[in-house]
Amino acid sequence: MTTVAGWLALVCLAVVAPASALLVWTDSRSPDTVQGKVATVWRTVGQTLRLGGEVGPPLRVVLSVLLALVSLLYVSTLVGLISTAITDRLTELQRGQSTVVERGHSLVLGWSEQTPTLVAELLAAHAQRRNSAVVVLADRDKLDMERELRAALIAVGGRRVRLLCRRGRPADPAALARVSPAAAGAVVVLPPDTPEADTQVVKTLLALRAVVGDASPVRVVAAVRQTQYVATARLAAGPGAVVLDGIAARILVQCVLEPGLSRVLEDLLDFAGAELHVHRVPGLGGRTFAELRAACADGCVVGLVRPDGSPLLNPPPQTALGPDDAVIVLAGDETPPTWTVSPAAPPPPPSPAKPATADDSRAAHRRVFVLGWNRRGPEIVDGLARNGWEAVREKTIPALDPADRVLVLGGPDGHPDPDEHTLVTLLRLGAAERDPGRRSPTIAELTDAQHRPLAPAGPHTDLVVGGRLVGLLMAQVSQTVELAAAFDELFSPVGSAVRLRPATDYVAAGTEAPFATLVEAAGRQGATALGYRPGDSRIPLLNPPKTGTRRWSHEDTLIVVTTA
Repeated sequence: MTTVAGWLALVCLAVVAPASALLVWTDSRSPDTVQGKVATVWRTVGQTLRLGGEVGPPLRVVLSVLLALVSLLYVSTLVGLISTAITDRLTELQRGQSTVVERGHSLVLGWSEQTPTLVAELLAAHAQRRNSAVVVLADRDKLDMERELRAALIAVGGRRVRLLCRRGRPADPAALARVSPAAAGAVVVLPPDTPEADTQVVKTLLALRAVVGDASPVRVVAAVRQTQYVATARLAAGPGAVVLDGIAARILVQCVLEPGLSRVLEDLLDFAGAELHVHRVPGLGGRTFAELRAACADGCVVGLVRPDGSPLLNPPPQTALGPDDAVIVLAGDETPPTWTVSPAAPPPPPSPAKPATADDSRAAHRRVFVLGWNRRGPEIVDGLARNGWEAVREKTIPALDPADRVLVLGGPDGHPDPDEHTLVTLLRLGAAERDPGRRSPTIAELTDAQHRPLAPAGPHTDLVVGGRLVGLLMAQVSQTVELAAAFDELFSPVGSAVRLRPATDYVAAGTEAPFATLVEAAGRQGATALGYRPGDSRIPLLNPPKTGTRRWSHEDTLIVVTTA
C-alpha cells in the first residue's frame, strides 16, 4: 500500500510540476525573476495537490506540507468511513439482514413447497388494506426468494402491499427479532422440506415464544407432518396457537372419496371468488339455521360457531342462533352479507327419498389401488379404511374394474422430482384407459403446480396439488383463526364434509329454477348447498346468484356440505 502511494505521488508530481512551470513561464503576469517564478510554480503545485503551497523559510514550507497531509488524511479517512458504512448497509439490505419495522404484517417463517402459494394468498388478502406487508424469513438467499415470489407480487399489483424477504434461521431468536414478530398480525410456521421438518417447527415455535413472550401473544398458525408432534408443537407454541397436522393426507383422502373435488377445494380455499367468513350478526338471535339459510341474500350460510369456538357445520334445521354465536358464511369478500328482515317461510313437506346413487350400489365393493408410496401413505390408507374403502398397494398397473379407484402418489420421499413417478404412471394409465371397460376414476398427487399442464390427465383424472391446497388452507386460517376448527371437521374422516351430488337428487331433470330452490331442497335432505358445477364445465361455481334461473340436467353437479 505504501509503495503504491509513493509511486502515485511521484507520477502526480511528474505531471503537475512541468505543467505548472509551463503555465507560469507563459503567463505575462508572472514575476520577472527566476526565484519569483519558482515560488509561483510551487504555489500552483501545492494548490493542485492540496499540499499547502506556502513559500518562505524551509521550516514554513515543511509545516505547510505536514498540515496539508494531515488534512488530506482526515478527509480521506472520513470519506472511507462513510463509503464503508454505505456499502455495509447496502450489503445488509441485499443479504436480507435488516430489521423490519412494520406493524400488523403477516409473517411467514420457513420455506417449503407451500411457501409460494401461501405468500401469494397472503398478498391477495392484504391487497385491500393500506400500507400492509407480508414478510418471509427463511434460511435462503434473499434475491432467490424475491425472484420466486415476484410473480405473486405482480399479480396483486404491489401498490398497497409490500413483500419483504429476510434471510436467517427461523429457529434463531436473533433472526426472529429482526422481523418484529410481536408486532405481526399473524405468524405462519411452515415445515421445511427436510426429514426433520417437524422438529424444526417445534424449535421455531420455541424461539418465537422466547422472542414474543407470553405477555403479548400473537396469532400463530403452524403445520406438522406427523400426528405424534402435534401435542409437542402446541406446547411449544403456547395457548391460542393453531397447529395443523397431516392436512395433505386428509385432503387426498377426501379427493379419493369425491373424484373432482380438488378444483372445488381450490376455489373454496383461495381468496379469489367466494371463501368462508365468520360474522357476528346482531338482531338475528333466536332464528333457526333453516331461517338463516333462507334469509342470507348474497351468501351461503354453512354453519355456526359457538362461544367456545366449536363449529357446527350443516347443523339440523331447527338449531337456533344463540346470542353469542357467530355465523359461517360463504361469500365473495369480508363485507357482511345482506339479511332479509322478514322471517323465512316454513319449509315445504319433505321430498321423497332420493334414489340410490352409484356410490350406494357399490357400497360392498370399495377398493382403491395405490400406485407409488411416500410418507403420507399410511395416513391415507388409514383414512380410506375409516370411510369403508380398502387400499391395495400395487407396483404395476392392475386390472381395473369400473367400480375401483386409482390413487397415484408422488415420490418416493427424498426424490429430487417427486412428480416424475406421477407423470410416468399417468402415461401408463392413459394407455390402459383406451379400453372403455377399464376406465376408473384416478386421483393423482402433484407437488408442483407447474407440472399440472404436463400431466396426461384424461376425463376421469383428478390432479391434486397437495402443497398448494395446504398453503391455501394455512392462509385462510391465519386471517380468520375461527375457521381452523371448521376446516378440521371438513377434512376429518367423520362428520361434515364437502361432497358432490347430482343436481337431479334435489330437483327433477329439466326443471327451470333458481339456485335458491336447490338450496332449500338440499336443506330438506340434510345438506347445505355451496354452489354447483355445470355439466359442460369442470369449473365449479361457488356462491352463485340465488335469483338466476337455469335448467337443471342430469350432468349438473351440486356442491354440498353434508355428513360424511
